[in-house]
Amino acid sequence: MLTGAGALLVLILLGVPFGLLWSAVSPGVPVVQTEDGALLAAPQPEEFIAADGWFSLLGFGLGVLAAIAIWLLLRRHRGPVGILVVVLGMLGAAVLAWQLGRQIGLSGYERLLASAPPGATFSKPPDLHGGQYDLLLGFIPAIQDLLVPAFGAAVMYTLLAGWSRYPGLRPESEPEPWPGGAPAPWPGPDPAPRPVSWDLPVPPAPPAAPAPPVPDATEPPRD
Repeated sequence: MLTGAGALLVLILLGVPFGLLWSAVSPGVPVVQTEDGALLAAPQPEEFIAADGWFSLLGFGLGVLAAIAIWLLLRRHRGPVGILVVVLGMLGAAVLAWQLGRQIGLSGYERLLASAPPGATFSKPPDLHGGQYDLLLGFIPAIQDLLVPAFGAAVMYTLLAGWSRYPGLRPESEPEPWPGGAPAPWPGPDPAPRPVSWDLPVPPAPPAAPAPPVPDATEPPRD
């Protein structure tokens, strides 16, 4: 349990570099200061779509890499525990990245809103769905982009489980090879040695070949 909790915390903290990178690559939205406040410089700015697209692209890649890392590092927790840790971790990382990324430059933007003269042009920091979204149950943001990292992690972890050559997903079930490459002996008890019997029938010896005839010494020589 401690290993899973530690891995979950590390995955959530990955939202910090994720949010910083998302804020760096996402373009700001141009706005124009008027007498009635700031207005969008374009009716439908593409920067809103770019911010959502960068978040989804970076989040999916982070989810895939996180699933591979959890699969390799938490080898003893492969299965339901592993996929639960990586999915929850990516959900937390997405929320942390969103809240951190949208705060970068927000204080400067609010100062310009209060002090910039009419006609001044400046940029609004990137935000998911352009800052316009609904809340579920009053506190859960209804933003589909926050689910993309968890989706990428779940897909990658499921593929790794499907490609695994271990029935239990854990390599501990396979005997480790001995030094030198020879396979390890069977881990069970050694089989009892077979008794040696000394009463086995002895095969008969092959018959001896007949000796060649020897000439009789009393027989006189023939002419």
